[in-house]
Amino acid sequence: MIKSITVVGGKDKEGQPEKVRQFKINTGDIIAIVGATGSGKSQLISDIEQWADGETPSERHILIDGEPAEEYTKQKSLRNLVAEVSQNMNFVIDMSVEDFLILHARSRNVQQPEVVAEKVINYANQLTGEPIYPQNKLTVLSGGQSRALMVADVGLISNAPVVLIDEIENAGIDRLGALKRLATEGKMVVLATHDPMLALMADRRVVMRNGGITKVLTTSQDEKRLLSKLIQVDQGMSLLREQLRNGLQVGEELYKQRREGLMCECNCKCICKDI
Repeated sequence: MIKSITVVGGKDKEGQPEKVRQFKINTGDIIAIVGATGSGKSQLISDIEQWADGETPSERHILIDGEPAEEYTKQKSLRNLVAEVSQNMNFVIDMSVEDFLILHARSRNVQQPEVVAEKVINYANQLTGEPIYPQNKLTVLSGGQSRALMVADVGLISNAPVVLIDEIENAGIDRLGALKRLATEGKMVVLATHDPMLALMADRRVVMRNGGITKVLTTSQDEKRLLSKLIQVDQGMSLLREQLRNGLQVGEELYKQRREGLMCECNCKCICKDI
């Protein structure tokens, strides 16, 4: 299993050398890619996915344990080194969730595939509001359910050491929980995001501008404290969202009581208790 990947800088959209010439991503790292729309976030994700060797528009090189991909493949295969999750993923295979997961687990020689499939479904249901059942057809899952299932699948079945995430903040899942779980599985997680909480949850963030990498910033202690406050606000919003989805009347006093756990009328895994 690989221990690190290194991004060697290329050029921006104007052909100028990138300001950051090199940075390394190690096992267990969470790296956020931030920048305005069109700044080059998706291109960097694509470069890593393709193990770029100077042939992409950015002319970047991606090293595996310090070696170019071409050298690495002389000894080992690049197959299954990368898994990608995006907000535009949907299933087209007409089979049940359980059958798909068991088939995937068996293809990767995972022991007790039926047990692992059950764990994946339980994990996915912690990330999505509407539960996924083993007998559900993949093609009837919503976008949020599909993304939740893929995150769980990547975390528990896929042995890919590198996980690439392209803007899941609008994917209808618990994106903070998804990111935390993937990080605890020992993956190198690289995500392109506009979400302040996801960016601050990362160990470092890569700042993109005009197609080039301009900075790599380490998340400070002040930023981590700010993240805690943002999470509290987000949990409050989640509570209101679940109350509205469950057809409840909302108001300042009712919200305060439910938030403090004094009463709970929702059937949403009781998010009130987590605030």
